[in-house]
Amino acid sequence: MMDRLILHNDRIVPLSKARLSPGQAGLLAGWGVFTTLRIYRGQPFEFHRHWERMSRDAARLGIEMIYSESEVSRCIAELARVNDRPEGMARVWFVRNQGGIWADEDFAVSPVTKTSSRPVTDLLVFTRELVAWPAQHRLLIVPHAIYSAGVLAGAKMLSWAQNSLLAERARVQGYDDALLLNELGQLAECTSANVFLVIGGKVFTPPLSSGCLAGVTRDVLFEIAPRAGIELREQALTPDDLAKAEEVFISSTTREVAGVGLVGPDKGAEMKWQVPGRITTALESAFQRYVEEKHREKST
Repeated sequence: MMDRLILHNDRIVPLSKARLSPGQAGLLAGWGVFTTLRIYRGQPFEFHRHWERMSRDAARLGIEMIYSESEVSRCIAELARVNDRPEGMARVWFVRNQGGIWADEDFAVSPVTKTSSRPVTDLLVFTRELVAWPAQHRLLIVPHAIYSAGVLAGAKMLSWAQNSLLAERARVQGYDDALLLNELGQLAECTSANVFLVIGGKVFTPPLSSGCLAGVTRDVLFEIAPRAGIELREQALTPDDLAKAEEVFISSTTREVAGVGLVGPDKGAEMKWQVPGRITTALESAFQRYVEEKHREKST
């Protein structure tokens, strides 16, 4: 559950007292960007990487991020402190307030002053405890769930209904998440994680051109895998490649590196793996060392 206090623009307020207008264009149209990040020892982890991705997506969606990276980072740490959340997770939203024909007049730009009585973008930050993920994940393949050639393919947008729906359907069927295929029948991602296959002792993950999200943990793994003596490559993958895999794992901010024990198909038999696999374990350990390195850097 979300913690009692949230950040709304420049104020920390009780969740029950926060107020958003139904006339905010971004609120009803899903016109915004967001990111979910880990809090370790009261500090947002790898916030610069999250900020860079949000900035890229905001530019694609025409959203002004009216606060600076350093301001938002400080606010997350302060929110974690007042919520007594030294270990946990945070979600950061930038919601566009103008645009479309159904916007509240309070958000309209005056033709005279060229300004609005309300900010062009709302900043929201929530914190909460970590999600209790299973020791090994069970994934359900969902065809035609990603359109890799779309204008906003790979953007992490406020409009998240499809991902939420597909994750919910997977859980109803006894799985932990959905494994999404794009329009070409290629593996893209899970609803909230990137996917990796170990084949012949090497690690492969779908390229960004598959329509997958440029995950922050995915980005870190590309940096640390060579140090751990592991070759990690981008490569177009299909469900047939799952049958060749010695290990399958996923990565996300909240899961870090997590083994996959079973993939349920849209046709045919389920595929299973022993969890955790050797390479998955090695990358998980390398990631934990990276977290410790970053903490020591901030402490010095």
